[in-house]
Amino acid sequence: MSVCRTLSLLVLLIVEAVVCLGHDGQWVAGKKPITPAPGDLVTGLPGQPRVDFRHYAGYVNVNETNGRELFYWFYEATTQPDQKPLVLWLNGGPGCSSVGYGATQEIGPFIVDTNGTGLKYNPYSWNTRANMLFLESPIGVGFSYTNTTNDFKNLGDNFTANDAYIFLHKWFLKFPSYRTRNFFIAGESYAGKYIPELAELIHDKNVDPSLHINLQGILLGNPETSDAEDWIGLLDYAWSHAVASDETHNIIKKNCDFFSNDTWSNDACADAVDEVLKQYKEIDMYSLYTPICTTNSAGSAADRSMEVMMIKRTNNMMPRILGGYDPCLDNYAKKFYNRPDVQKALHVSDGFHLKNWSICNSTLFNGWADSPKSVTPIYKKLIAAGLRIWVYSGDTDGRVPVLATRYSLNSMGLPITQAWRPWYHQKEVSGWLQEYKGVTFATFRGAGHAVPIFKPSNSLAFFSYFLLGASPPAARNISGFSV
Repeated sequence: MSVCRTLSLLVLLIVEAVVCLGHDGQWVAGKKPITPAPGDLVTGLPGQPRVDFRHYAGYVNVNETNGRELFYWFYEATTQPDQKPLVLWLNGGPGCSSVGYGATQEIGPFIVDTNGTGLKYNPYSWNTRANMLFLESPIGVGFSYTNTTNDFKNLGDNFTANDAYIFLHKWFLKFPSYRTRNFFIAGESYAGKYIPELAELIHDKNVDPSLHINLQGILLGNPETSDAEDWIGLLDYAWSHAVASDETHNIIKKNCDFFSNDTWSNDACADAVDEVLKQYKEIDMYSLYTPICTTNSAGSAADRSMEVMMIKRTNNMMPRILGGYDPCLDNYAKKFYNRPDVQKALHVSDGFHLKNWSICNSTLFNGWADSPKSVTPIYKKLIAAGLRIWVYSGDTDGRVPVLATRYSLNSMGLPITQAWRPWYHQKEVSGWLQEYKGVTFATFRGAGHAVPIFKPSNSLAFFSYFLLGASPPAARNISGFSV
């Protein structure tokens, strides 16, 4: 680690040391500078723990003619928000809510409690390190909507990226003090395509100084990256983890060409892949070694997997298996966000005329207009531009498994600058790490698809290193972030 990075790490640790836990277990921080508060300030959120930071929620119009409104939830950093970067978090799907997953299951300060009756404080929230902005994107996801039904016929990756870009510029009008702040984009799963596409759009538009966004880097968790490598990795992982039989795997190797445009015209290939997905219906594909939700709710992981794990033999796109790790958290979120008092507090409705919120909208994929086969060319473009790119994988995820990500990264042929090695957190091996020229890749040992649910302390530490651009500890006896 360079002297500059070491000093930066020490400074951040000293800053965080001034934060302490109050008598009720909630974060208490020093007095913050007063900034103009827009009308989206959230007050009276039911069940909210006491905290000493502000948060805002509401809509940003991204197309006045069609009435497209994207819903966001923004949390100031717990300490010194005026000095910390801004991070946009995106979940994927397509069709899944960044509020329902990222904000209130994974990395936000408030986690939906059992049965959706309230919220509990998350001491490993990423807003202890940065100002966190969660966006429900595109329209049709969560509370985001349009008044023009024909908009849904145009949904796709380009549509999503352009609306997200417009959202950012209009959001900066609400929060002008963040316009020049160091900016990062993070997310997981199908956001593995959303994020590079949005980053590329920002990079290209930044040639106009009036549109400049101070993008510094992107962080991607278990990301869909390249369709062919993602398919091969999914199936190899299933075989190597005893989900698929030798016979099925051999049929796939003999008959499937995932680099072809007519993969599913080979019936032997399609039937063998169906057999792998059939076996995955019996467990949680997103977390191989944990229980599934056994409630009778239609939102359980098993039911959701059975509904959407269908091969689209008319094209070569991946099946969009929705969601993440869930023994029942999805159900709690659905109950919480459909409460009248919650919707009123979040400025979504008046508490009487409610919006029907769901954690994933599976119908969006039916009309999805465009999805690139691979975003690795965008990686190379962003690397050349000097952006920081970190990728991480929970190694018990079968949906976008560690093998898929390794295959995708290897396909770029990037030189290795630091060899494969363990990285440590609290003197334990947290996973393994390899540094390429332009990309840092890390695994999380024992984590499923939504890594922060499984490894909250480890993921917060990793996020902290990412913001600094500092490599995680390479030895057991090196002190890192205390979280």
